[in-house]
Amino acid sequence: MSRGVNVVNLPTGVAPPVQSLAGLPVYVGSAPIHMSADGTAKLNKPILANNLAEATAALGFIDAAGSAGAKKFEFSLCEAMSAHFKIGNVGPIVLINVLDPAVHMSPVTAESRVIGADGTATLAVKHPIASTVVVKNSTDLTTYVLHTDYELTVNSSGQGVIARVSTGAIGAGATVHVGYHALTPATVAASDIIGSVDSATLLKKGMELVADVFPRFRLVPGQLLAPGYTSDPTVTAVALAKASSINGHFNAIVLADVPATSAGADVYTEVAAWKNTNSFTAADMVVCWPMGRLGDTLYHLSTLTAARAQQTDSDNDGVPYESPSNKSLPIDSLVLADGTEVILDTVAAASLNAQGIVTALNFIGGWVLWGNRTGAYPANTDPADAFIPFVRMRAWNRQVLVLSHWQRVDNPMNRRKIDSVVDSENIRLNALAARGFILGARVELREELNPTTSLLDGQVTYSVSWMPPPPMDGITFNVEVDPSYLSTLFA
Repeated sequence: MSRGVNVVNLPTGVAPPVQSLAGLPVYVGSAPIHMSADGTAKLNKPILANNLAEATAALGFIDAAGSAGAKKFEFSLCEAMSAHFKIGNVGPIVLINVLDPAVHMSPVTAESRVIGADGTATLAVKHPIASTVVVKNSTDLTTYVLHTDYELTVNSSGQGVIARVSTGAIGAGATVHVGYHALTPATVAASDIIGSVDSATLLKKGMELVADVFPRFRLVPGQLLAPGYTSDPTVTAVALAKASSINGHFNAIVLADVPATSAGADVYTEVAAWKNTNSFTAADMVVCWPMGRLGDTLYHLSTLTAARAQQTDSDNDGVPYESPSNKSLPIDSLVLADGTEVILDTVAAASLNAQGIVTALNFIGGWVLWGNRTGAYPANTDPADAFIPFVRMRAWNRQVLVLSHWQRVDNPMNRRKIDSVVDSENIRLNALAARGFILGARVELREELNPTTSLLDGQVTYSVSWMPPPPMDGITFNVEVDPSYLSTLFA
């Protein structure tokens, strides 16, 4: 030590908690990759999108199409984009496309198209794969050259458009012979969503890629969805397995739908039986029924629930202590998968909630999400497993604990280091209690949980006790007649 006054800066004993996105939704499904900015397939690669522009540039976007009142999304990831970014305004989301243009496609019999007065011709079959399009002279089958004789674009409906180049070899009003392959999103199967790991390369596909989200983006998945596929019990079982242990340290909830069809449940009284028969009964899942409709477009209720939960979290600085139930939904009716309207009153909606099923209700103030219970209810009534906000708070707290204290791993086990953990956590939990996010909490190092053998092995166990606020699932007023008020007649 040198002579004079010396100042040494020591590290802060109390570390601030790491912020965490509790409700980050991860969607696995199909995307119109032929409409992406570079026209290439982002196949089995997590894409982080903060808004519709980013999602569209990476994966393309096609709006719902079909008959009036029953328009659906051909590409399931477009439903997620629309729910979060078009009719909602909340993100980010992670999108994993499993549509493979080498597999999920079909050849189109070469067709003759006439170049119209505007210099263009629209292909008959939607979703052409640009690299497969071959345009030829209809008489001698001479092949025309892209960018020299014609340009190829895809319109907002997914149809290919051939536009002649005025200086090229295609004359005005000419007939051209066009062959190509077209994407077939309907052929994306449950097995594609489930995915796999290549034994030789260890490359992941489908839901196996949930484990890649945190290493890529330093964001922990909070909600796992596959709209249109999580009605399949096998897909949902795999999703639960993947969500239960993400990177060995985190967990997420799975949002699934009971199919709103005659094969699933087309009346509300059938939903509970389908749920139980197909084992949609886990604590880390939200079971939804039926579908929501806005205008002519149908949305899976699981997708709407994920967006609503994320918005509620955002309103509370990312802490998922508040239930998304009784919060507004951007729909104007409930429907079955074929667009048939479903009418639920409060009694019917309550009966679904009583069986651990989330639905929607139009009662006072417009359409809202309705239901606080996880799939585990009513077989499991433990609040830690049965209430959606309890389950989500548990997952969120796990994230924060891991992310905040990972830096302490391999520190020397002395009293100062041990106390810094206790102090940091108690400060964090007290702050949560002060804001009403929890009712109370404490962190302790208890001797009975830390035998000498464990301490010698470098293992320290802290005890965390806390109480998130339960949702007010029911409010009762006891009203009685009080004859004493008759005295006011003589006052």
